[in-house]
Amino acid sequence: MTTAMLNTAVLKTEFHLFRREPANLFWILLFPPLLLAILGSVPSFREPQDVLGGQRLVDTYVPVGVLIALIMSGVQAMPPTLTGYREHGILRRLSTTPVRPSALLSAQMLVQGLAALASALLTLATGRLAFDVRLPGQPVGYLLALLLAVLAALSLGAVVSARARTTKIATAAGTAVLFPMMFCAGVWVPVQSMPDVLARTVEFTPFGAAAQALNQAAAGGWPGWAHLGVLAAWTAVLSAAAVRWFRWE
Repeated sequence: MTTAMLNTAVLKTEFHLFRREPANLFWILLFPPLLLAILGSVPSFREPQDVLGGQRLVDTYVPVGVLIALIMSGVQAMPPTLTGYREHGILRRLSTTPVRPSALLSAQMLVQGLAALASALLTLATGRLAFDVRLPGQPVGYLLALLLAVLAALSLGAVVSARARTTKIATAAGTAVLFPMMFCAGVWVPVQSMPDVLARTVEFTPFGAAAQALNQAAAGGWPGWAHLGVLAAWTAVLSAAAVRWFRWE
């Protein structure tokens, strides 16, 4: 078999394993649109808010739902899986076969990234069909911001995977990172509603910058280059750290 065929076989295997994990299917694919549906069912969430420039809360929670999927995929689903492969010697055994461990790592990141993007589409569709939320007015800018956010989430997950020695540590570390990132994404308070100082601080985090970039694109404008730059910078720094710290054994 050629290298390409082997890599394809690894990708298919990782995809099938992902489908067999109910927790991943729920928290990544179903939870974000379900949360949006629940919040949108609250009457006050469908009322225009002066503090949001006439937007409804449900409008602002569509990008939040999109980011939740990315966070769940990057810091909750991927680290325990990769750490488990290393902990049980799977990566070490792969190094003695024609399949390189890097192929497994790449396949896992691709599966998680595609799952997060699928959830983003489901969330956008839920907002549009159930609550008449407008589709992004700047689709190209929205897609660019979304792809950068996916890369940042996976890079963050790769760092957790690199530093954690066991699956228990990976799960605990992912949970510790999860809640601050969800706050920065605007789960509890939309970034637009945060006090100015807090909002400016949050915008220097990957998911705070992503929330602002997605909101700008959703409103029809091009995402701020500063926000895109923050996402790109975090991706570069986290990726470099993951490469430096990651061990196959």
